[in-house]
Amino acid sequence: MILYLECHSGISGDMTVAALLDLGADREKLDRALASLQLPGYSYTVSTVRRHGMRACDFTVSLADDHDHHHHHHHDPESRRHVHRNWRDIQAIIDRGALSPRANALAKKIFHIVAVAEAKAHGVTVDEVHFHEVGAIDSIVDIVAAAVCIDDLGIEETVVSTLTEGSGFVCCQHGELPVPVPAVAEIAAAYQLPLAITEVNGEMVTPTGAAIAAALRNRPARPENFTIRKIGLGAGKRDFGRPNLLRAMLLEATAPPAAGDDDGKWILETNLDDCSGEALGLAMEQLFTTGALDVHYLPVFMKKNRPGWLLRVIADAADLTALEAVIFRTTTTIGIRRYRVERSCLRRESRTVQLPGGEVAVKKCTFGNESFYYPEYESVKRLAEATGIAFPALYSEAQTEAARQDR
Repeated sequence: MILYLECHSGISGDMTVAALLDLGADREKLDRALASLQLPGYSYTVSTVRRHGMRACDFTVSLADDHDHHHHHHHDPESRRHVHRNWRDIQAIIDRGALSPRANALAKKIFHIVAVAEAKAHGVTVDEVHFHEVGAIDSIVDIVAAAVCIDDLGIEETVVSTLTEGSGFVCCQHGELPVPVPAVAEIAAAYQLPLAITEVNGEMVTPTGAAIAAALRNRPARPENFTIRKIGLGAGKRDFGRPNLLRAMLLEATAPPAAGDDDGKWILETNLDDCSGEALGLAMEQLFTTGALDVHYLPVFMKKNRPGWLLRVIADAADLTALEAVIFRTTTTIGIRRYRVERSCLRRESRTVQLPGGEVAVKKCTFGNESFYYPEYESVKRLAEATGIAFPALYSEAQTEAARQDR
């Protein structure tokens, strides 16, 4: 299963958690994991909301401080520690939780990506980064929750679309910051995340969202053909005038559709300028016994005007390795080209016709409502030898008889 994150409205931690819960991540498992972190002073809700007429899941973390009067802050050691959490403190909090090894490692990986980016943006070392926005409890909750949900869904491969980002400035602890905020720009640079900057005023990609995308993305693009197994929608908090949603999909890669009556085949080819006729004859024989659909030689002129041969083999994908081995063993080539081709094939059926002298195998090919009859060479030859009747006469007789039977 492949997770595809469609970030046309950007990406944030809470949107990711909501989308993953909507995809079916276990809510009770998430509740247990978050409770095990033993972080005081916050609560969270999971609800269904509508955004511009679309149903989505919303994940919201609320800090108890939000409802307190500000003068409590200085007497509350927990709220003063908010500001001073560093990367080591965060690791300790994650380790305190009852998380699976994979969820634990993923949560740390996401946090570390943010820590490195913040350090770079502010010109300090990773250990000196004091998490304000990030160390805020809601980021710990978002990141651990995302890791737990990814682990629960058993996702191994993730594709991330272009991250759509706004522009302008946002207010934060350090005053005004340009959008994308420095940490997001650093993560996008370090992990080569594709970005699209729009005229929307404001931040659509948060450092947490960018770090989740960077930590998960391990496949460059969606498979060319896929079926959608499940869709999850995570709601963003701000209204940008259109649905602010992170769409997460579970995809299953499917085989490409067959072209016409036949699926694609492969062609193997190589140029030979120093191979004897005997070697070429043997190569063809062995290629046919190994499963080649067709083998032929074309005369070519190569460098220094040397006459040579182009060997071309038409084959099914399953036989390529075995056929290449035959070519390398029986010819003097040191390299083989291979490429896919589409074939259009007529519908074929084999039949036998009874002639006065004996029977002949005939191939009937159908194109629309027309039929063509082709007697098999070997079969006509055998009968010609056995009866002494000339080959061309037998061939046309077999053709006529086959057509007559179908009328």
